[in-house]
Amino acid sequence: MNTINDTAASVQEFIITGFPKLTDQESRKILFVVFLAVYFFILLGNILLIIIFISNRNLHTPMYVLICGLSILDIVITTNTLPSMLVVFSFGSRVAPFAACFLQTTFWLSLFSTESFLLTLMAYDRYIAICNPLQYPTIMSNSRVLKMIACCWVAGFLCSAPSVILALNFPFCGPNKVIHVFCDYSSVLVLACGNILITSFLGLSIGLSVLIFPLTFILFSYVRIMFSVIKIATSEGRLKAFYTCGTHFLVISVFFLVAGGVFISYRIPGTSVDMRIMGSIFQNVFPALMNPVIYCLRTKEIRDSLVKMLKKKRVLPNRKS
Repeated sequence: MNTINDTAASVQEFIITGFPKLTDQESRKILFVVFLAVYFFILLGNILLIIIFISNRNLHTPMYVLICGLSILDIVITTNTLPSMLVVFSFGSRVAPFAACFLQTTFWLSLFSTESFLLTLMAYDRYIAICNPLQYPTIMSNSRVLKMIACCWVAGFLCSAPSVILALNFPFCGPNKVIHVFCDYSSVLVLACGNILITSFLGLSIGLSVLIFPLTFILFSYVRIMFSVIKIATSEGRLKAFYTCGTHFLVISVFFLVAGGVFISYRIPGTSVDMRIMGSIFQNVFPALMNPVIYCLRTKEIRDSLVKMLKKKRVLPNRKS
């Protein structure tokens, strides 16, 4: 089996082809405009959420630390893939150097795992807050939450390391066309020369483990939360708790179910490549686009902080009651 240097000498660059059936320039222009707007709103919404969190000390609580951490992660995830997609939609394809393609693949796998762990941590936070409210201040302090977020990032990169290292040890002697809109791990691995069965199985096992175990814990947490919510005396309290958990669960469902479908689709013969690519894009884009809406525009504390900040900057009129 060749070394990494030998591999790089065989294939110097990969060609990212985009959607196989999307050949007309007009359709690519439409996708470019749509995803450029999506990227803009993702950056705007998540950066605004971070600014609101930093500027308001009243929001410096574990729940909002987690929301801020999720916003930072969403910015990094989309910045890793969306600019590459925009280049592909502009020119019909993109040439990616060997090292740059594997770097993007590494970040894609690592950030996917990190988000899975972070969503699990957010579910745990809601579980403690609703099911054990008296112990919440002790269990979920700001410093402890920051350490947990750091652990999510470290664990995410550790989970991706075995798959990437094994893939790098394969010779890449051609072809070099990646049938995707960015350097997706499975789409790159199929270009390796040699028997990739064990490496592919390892990647699938790690990917599904990163999905199944966190999802199982999240479902367990929400079942316990629902039982606790039923015991809340007022209907207003029940509605608020159901709303908070429901919006969180919406993002979780999209992230985990779509990601699981994409992983499995590579092992199902006859699966539409365009649908698989669209699933990967949706998994990357939808949670990052929805999180600012869920946590910023529809959360009273953050919404009030946004209004105060805009009044302070004289963007909104400062009317006295």
